Amino acid sequence: MAGHFSALSLLRQATGGHRRWTAQWRDAAPAADYDVVIVGGGGHGLAAAYYLAKEHGVHRVAVLEKGWIGGGNTGRNTTIIRSNYLWDESAALYDHALKLWEGLSREINYNVMFSPRGVMMLAHTQHDVQVFQRHIHANRQNGVDNEWLTPREAQRFCPPLSIASDSRYPVLGAALQRRGGTARHDAVAWGYARAASERGVDIIQNCAVTGIRRGPDGAVQGVETTRGFIAARKIGVSAAGATSTVMQMAAVRMPLESYPLQALVSEPVKPVMPCVVMSNTVHAYISQSDKGELVIGSGTDQYVSYSQRGGLQAVAHAVEAVCELFPTFSRLRMMRSWAGTVDVTPDRSPIIGTTPVPGLFVNAGWGTGGFKATPGSGHVFAWTIARGTPHPIAAPFSLDRFRTGRLIDEAAAAAVAH
Repeated sequence: MAGHFSALSLLRQATGGHRRWTAQWRDAAPAADYDVVIVGGGGHGLAAAYYLAKEHGVHRVAVLEKGWIGGGNTGRNTTIIRSNYLWDESAALYDHALKLWEGLSREINYNVMFSPRGVMMLAHTQHDVQVFQRHIHANRQNGVDNEWLTPREAQRFCPPLSIASDSRYPVLGAALQRRGGTARHDAVAWGYARAASERGVDIIQNCAVTGIRRGPDGAVQGVETTRGFIAARKIGVSAAGATSTVMQMAAVRMPLESYPLQALVSEPVKPVMPCVVMSNTVHAYISQSDKGELVIGSGTDQYVSYSQRGGLQAVAHAVEAVCELFPTFSRLRMMRSWAGTVDVTPDRSPIIGTTPVPGLFVNAGWGTGGFKATPGSGHVFAWTIARGTPHPIAAPFSLDRFRTGRLIDEAAAAAVAH
């Protein structure tokens, strides 16, 4: 057991030279069988395992991760958190997550460094203005905070922002969600892993799933892995960009495409960026980490791939956009870049729910919005697995919607690059 974090425990460890800390979670070996196996040890999978144990009393749970905890998209994103989506279904899901973010550090006794510094989305054309004001009205109807700022107000909120009228894409205003912000991505994975492990969940790293075994009735019986067969009554797949390949093992074809999504960071500087700024028109978003690095994200690459590198042109385009919005940042040097592999649905909304295979559940298709949904996604996915029926918030995001045509079209409505 890792023990309870508190000011007193930190003081005691400090007096002992921090030599008595125990492992944050048990490095478990796979058992022969479990009630539930979660495929994917990212934030969504770990959160689902935690809520299964905490809220549904399902403790015989294993989380299988082919690499190491935090080595996938959870540790490769730009950590932006917001809930100002247009459609009612999306707003409900992401605001559910944001409310959980606000108390998450206390909930799991781990500082995830949630920082509600505000997320500002820039408008550069008259079309942008109309779209964002539509968002604001829709968000207010759903009880989600969002407000309109003039260019001067936007610059007062974020002083480095250029609002020069002669720029290629002048800032005509901005939509601001003050409750939005960032969190520390690694801490989210570690915190959920620690909290789940304390409740009996087995966290099994370096254990890739190679097959899904089904019985004569078609229901799942367990998973074949690089560490042997593991029996399970229920399987939840939350494997981000690898979801389509894992689901194919059970003969379930998913409406997903996988793309590289790139990010990069600058050399560290003193605090200069007080919020998150996003601009779809010039195609970039930026914030500053607690280490001082400027964290820059771009849109998905133009081609499907499982690569975690991406193309240089996407990074170059994002840097050009940032230098246009923030001319003073052009003097900074970029320190490193990387990519994650995101799975994207036709309507750019996630899939959470049951599948045609009894006992098989899926949580996928988050595209560029997965990190912000982490606690809410895990919470509703755990409900769905435990009860065998979708959580009310998750119900609209069923796989079946691609057959019925009841899509949640955030492709055009999300106001971000997908």
